[in-house]
Amino acid sequence: MENERWLNSEEREAWVKFAAVLELLPASLDAQLTGDQELTHFDYWVLAMLSEAEGHKLRLTSLAARTNATLPRLSRVVSRLERQGLLERKPCPEDGRATNAVLTDAGRAKVVDAAPGHVAHVRAAVVDALSREQIRQLSAISTQLLARLDPQGKMFASESP
Repeated sequence: MENERWLNSEEREAWVKFAAVLELLPASLDAQLTGDQELTHFDYWVLAMLSEAEGHKLRLTSLAARTNATLPRLSRVVSRLERQGLLERKPCPEDGRATNAVLTDAGRAKVVDAAPGHVAHVRAAVVDALSREQIRQLSAISTQLLARLDPQGKMFASESP
C-alpha cells in the first residue's frame, strides 16, 4: 500500500462530485423519458442510434458497441422494443450469421416525438447550468475520458460491412 497513489483532497472532492453526477443523471433522464414517452433512457439511446445510422439499421453487435451494452442486455431491450413495433430484427444481407436491428416507421416517430422533451431535459439538467466555456471544457474532458474508457472508439464507430 506504500505505492498507492491516493487522491489528494482536491482530486477526491472532484471525484466524489463527478461520481454523484454519474449516479443522479441516469435516474433523472429515465424519469423524464419514462414519464413522457414510456421509454427508459437506454431504450431512447437504442432508438436514437438506429435513427442516426445509415438506412436506420445496425448489426446487433455494432448497436451493442454504440450503446455500451452487453449482447444479452441489448437482446432483451430489442425484444421489448420489437414487441412494441419500434424496431425489427432482420438477417444481415452481407453476413448471414449476423442480425440487423432496423428502426420501423413507428420507432422513428417515437424518437421524433421523444426528442424535444429529452433535449429540453438535457438542457435543463446539464447544458443550461454551464457557461459556453464550461461546455467546451466538458467536451474536452469527455474526449479525454473516452480515449481511456473506449480506446477503440466503439461507441462512435461507423459500421463497416
